[in-house]
Amino acid sequence: MIYHLFEYLEQFDLPGAGMFQYLSFRASFAVITSLVISMIFGKRIIKMLKRKQIGESVRDLGLHGQNEKQGTPTMGGIIILASIIIPVLLFANLTNIYIILMLVATVWMGLIGFLDDYIKVFKKNKEGLRGKFKVIGQVGLGLIVGLTLYFSDDVMIRERIQITQENFNEYKTEEMQVDQAGNLYIIQEHKDLLTTIPFVKNNEFDYSWLIWFSGKYADHFVWIIFVLAVIFIVTAVSNGANITDGLDGLTTGSAAIIGVTLGVLAWLSGNAIYSNYLNIMHIPQAGELVIFAGAFIGATIGFLWYNSYPAQVFMGDTGSLALGGIIAVFAVVIRKELLIPIICGVYLVESLSVILQVGWFKRTKQKYGEGRRLFLMAPIHHHYQKKGFPEPKIVTRFWIVGIMLAVISIVTLKMR
Repeated sequence: MIYHLFEYLEQFDLPGAGMFQYLSFRASFAVITSLVISMIFGKRIIKMLKRKQIGESVRDLGLHGQNEKQGTPTMGGIIILASIIIPVLLFANLTNIYIILMLVATVWMGLIGFLDDYIKVFKKNKEGLRGKFKVIGQVGLGLIVGLTLYFSDDVMIRERIQITQENFNEYKTEEMQVDQAGNLYIIQEHKDLLTTIPFVKNNEFDYSWLIWFSGKYADHFVWIIFVLAVIFIVTAVSNGANITDGLDGLTTGSAAIIGVTLGVLAWLSGNAIYSNYLNIMHIPQAGELVIFAGAFIGATIGFLWYNSYPAQVFMGDTGSLALGGIIAVFAVVIRKELLIPIICGVYLVESLSVILQVGWFKRTKQKYGEGRRLFLMAPIHHHYQKKGFPEPKIVTRFWIVGIMLAVISIVTLKMR
């Protein structure tokens, strides 16, 4: 809102009004504002949660220090949601299609998580919201995002096309440019469902390739494949973040690292100069997502102040489902969804540990009559707890792995 106010005041030559046109300026303010909200107002929200006795019911898993967490306020994801939404509303361009999608994703997944926590806390139902309803909510968000990205006229990419003898006649009427090597190329803006393949030259992947067997009809049905892919990504990443939320600060710190990575990728993809220099897909208007990334980073770091060991508040599903949904939609919007296994490597390993544990247990029970386990306990962070590792050490090492994966993700822009 402040962005739009100063955009209007700029016509009156108000000193300093033009500063709000700079992404770096607004992103900095978004970080600061989200930190203030999460750290100052967050303390008041935690006290309110304590007064209303909104505490965590801890299942007895035989883990060291587990009983000490009994009664710790939960539903702290409200702090994260407020710390993201308010700065974005203040400093972002609210007419930007990508900002609108990110706000929808934040509120949508936050509400699903809030409903789950509400049933657990106030209805005293430890199972919370039934799994099928969570999946319906995740599928709904995937449909909204996928269909919007496919059908909206505001979603465009700028593609650099090399001019060769074979295609010269096709593009000879276009305005051509010359790169440092003396090669001719043009910049063309168009709608397309291209995404980025890491570690590969000429690294653009078209979802229509997945239905190549349909021949000339591939372009007509590609939107179905794209929407299904978005639904899978939203469901997988949001559940991965939810599964990871088992140790103090683990999900929050990992999300902050991922947020920095996505913010860098959004800034480079939305900048015509740097995207051209790095020879990566240029996505007009995507630079505005740096404001959202700034608010996201500030919110997670501010919440970590209270969520680090020993936690004064838990985010609950209100926070974990929202964080996962935000990360998934952000990656899809900037066409980096194929980087998710690297960017969200911590979430991926946590999810795989559960899948492998359950799958192996069922298979061995069917074969030998007695279920066997691959890990002492799943998700894998509990495996290390069972082995006697202190909780802060496990969390810190997972963060270090997350930082390494973040560096690899950014390096993929040049390592092809």
